Amino acid sequence: MAVKKGWEGRFLEDFEIGDIYRSSVGRTLLDADNTWMTLLTNNDNQIHFNVEYAKNTQFQRPLMNSLVTLAVVTGLTVPDISRNGINLGWDKVRLPHPVYAGDTLWSETEVVSVRESNSDPRRGIIHIKCKGIQQEGEIVIEFERDVMIWKREHAPNLGVFPKSD
Repeated sequence: MAVKKGWEGRFLEDFEIGDIYRSSVGRTLLDADNTWMTLLTNNDNQIHFNVEYAKNTQFQRPLMNSLVTLAVVTGLTVPDISRNGINLGWDKVRLPHPVYAGDTLWSETEVVSVRESNSDPRRGIIHIKCKGIQQEGEIVIEFERDVMIWKREHAPNLGVFPKSD
């Protein structure tokens, strides 16, 4: 039997300015996601967990905690963007459309710049613009992100699979 190589993600050499990557899967957000993030962050804004309160707002129902939206959309980019990298930060985060439990999100990411790292010749830095898009095509989050990416020949995950009999 031959061992088939799996997807290892992109390395610095694979990125080009103008590339657009769309997530291969979507993720439906659940009430449980909202509850867990709200509890984890000690966010006591009732718009996230009180149905009766939310009925009296323009949204008419609880909003998804925006950190869930940011985390899920970022996570959807990992296979294409940062599987071989380290997140250096988010910038210009905007939430143009509300997100609710039951919405399904996808990500679309554009590579804005690619450069060598000034501090580590084994890696480079990419700057991306990302959109989170829900099932009806509404953009629910936009942000920019910088990621330090390994060059293929220096990636630490090469040859780490354990040997077995």
